[in-house]
Amino acid sequence: MSDSEKYRAPALDKGLDILELLANSPTALSQAEIAKALGRTTNENYRMLDTLVRRSYVTRTPEGDRYMLSLKMLVLANQHPPRRRILDIAEPLMRALSMNSEQSSHLALWEDSDIVIASAFSAPGNWRQSLRPGAVIGIYNTGSGRILAAFQNKTLRSRMLQDHQLVVGEERVDNATFNAELDALRDKGCAVEPSKTVRGTTNISFPILDPTGNAIAALTCPFIERIDDYAAPDVHEVTRMFGDAARDIGQQVNGA
Repeated sequence: MSDSEKYRAPALDKGLDILELLANSPTALSQAEIAKALGRTTNENYRMLDTLVRRSYVTRTPEGDRYMLSLKMLVLANQHPPRRRILDIAEPLMRALSMNSEQSSHLALWEDSDIVIASAFSAPGNWRQSLRPGAVIGIYNTGSGRILAAFQNKTLRSRMLQDHQLVVGEERVDNATFNAELDALRDKGCAVEPSKTVRGTTNISFPILDPTGNAIAALTCPFIERIDDYAAPDVHEVTRMFGDAARDIGQQVNGA
């Protein structure tokens, strides 16, 4: 008997099989569908499903007869040390990015149903607009929130919209309209759009992607335009800079 067979944990294998199946399923699955896909009986899966639901790794649909992956795995992936790893990689690049672009930058993560600013750097000089680390922002009315939601698979996006708690000043958008907007952002690859919270600011937001194409963070610039004689980088150049930085951060996070 090999060491891998000797130290197997069959119950853990069953639980991981269920999580992997639900993660790859575009829709919620019934107990019968899960059993068929895994080649097991519903009785074999019942206790495992019950435990996964109780521990919030899996959730039931409102009708209670189908199962889907929750966002708990995403939350855990963003916690220390993986969360710290993202910041360790991103912050030196963000510091240089703010200096070179002469704009502020911030990194947003999805944490426990909130869009949270995990790190931020202010623009050099006298003129700046920035968000403080720890601030909780909207999903409907910010570039960061919209990009984080846009670059998720349909199941995770649906859970994000369902679980999100509105912040002060944020208004909910009906799902059909909002999903169409998010799909357009995903096709474009980024958000470059007027701020939905303040005048005179253009939000430039790029996703930082995991190997499956889902966003683990959003890198954002609240771009403010100089209209005097000072020749600062324009919105097109700053967009290029932030896009390059987001791709660089993603490649380093994923070990590419």
